[in-house]
Amino acid sequence: MPKPAHTTPQQIALLQSRNMSFRNIADAPHFLANISYYRLKGYWWEMQDDFVNHHFQNGSFFEDAIDLYNFDRHFRLIVFNAVERIEIALRTKLIYHLSLAHGSEWYLNPALFDKQKEFAMFVSKIYNDMGRSSEEFIVKHFQNHPTEHPESWKGLEVLTLGTLSKLYQNLKHQLPEKNTIAQEFGLNNQKHLASWLLAITVVRNIVAHHGRLWNRVVINKYDWPPTPKKPLLTYVPNNYQRRKIFPLLSAILYMNNQVSPGHSLKQELFNLFAQFPNVQLAKMGFPADWQNEPIWT
Repeated sequence: MPKPAHTTPQQIALLQSRNMSFRNIADAPHFLANISYYRLKGYWWEMQDDFVNHHFQNGSFFEDAIDLYNFDRHFRLIVFNAVERIEIALRTKLIYHLSLAHGSEWYLNPALFDKQKEFAMFVSKIYNDMGRSSEEFIVKHFQNHPTEHPESWKGLEVLTLGTLSKLYQNLKHQLPEKNTIAQEFGLNNQKHLASWLLAITVVRNIVAHHGRLWNRVVINKYDWPPTPKKPLLTYVPNNYQRRKIFPLLSAILYMNNQVSPGHSLKQELFNLFAQFPNVQLAKMGFPADWQNEPIWT
């Protein structure tokens, strides 16, 4: 049976009946009027001592959930900017290396790709995306050159990180350009780059849809390079550790170091952690001595 909807005062009363405390209950209606009860639920979930009846531990404060929500909001923005640099670099490198080696329409050449079914799906998708695109350079291309395919530097501009990642993954392993791109991201193995890109796409989509990133379980399995070109972590995270954001965040930082030297990602994160000292980084998979790991020193 569907649960009944509650007014804001009823939501506050429900939380109080479940042992939630308020430092300033007068502010609670404002927060609940602008951040849904259900969204905040993800931030107070671990405050419970009974997950069936949703009873809260003693000392659980509504304002702590709000702080955690605000931390996560800033955290997502920082991560989104870092992923954007990776997306732009990947697009640039694909266009540059493959166009010089195989011509400006290489992305439509089936001989360069392993799985032909995936290639056919990609071609269908890119033409759908270009057909829907309102970008002036795409519109003008089809106006001025109606019988010509757009060059890769036009066509790939309308693709998402997810499509670009799958495009890279499906390139034939024997292509030297595929290995060159991996090397330029600081990885010796193109398989590791493809795996990282697909996992980072999952994170990017969570952020783009304003989903909770704090304490998020990363469901997409990804590989880890045992010997990266530059110092990363002193250990190879196991599959359980990779379910938390810390290893993937370290990978995002590592890739930013290669493609955007001088970025402020690490300092932005340090500042955020200092601003919200009560946030338990361990819940995000940060080890106790994470600041001593090579990528973070």
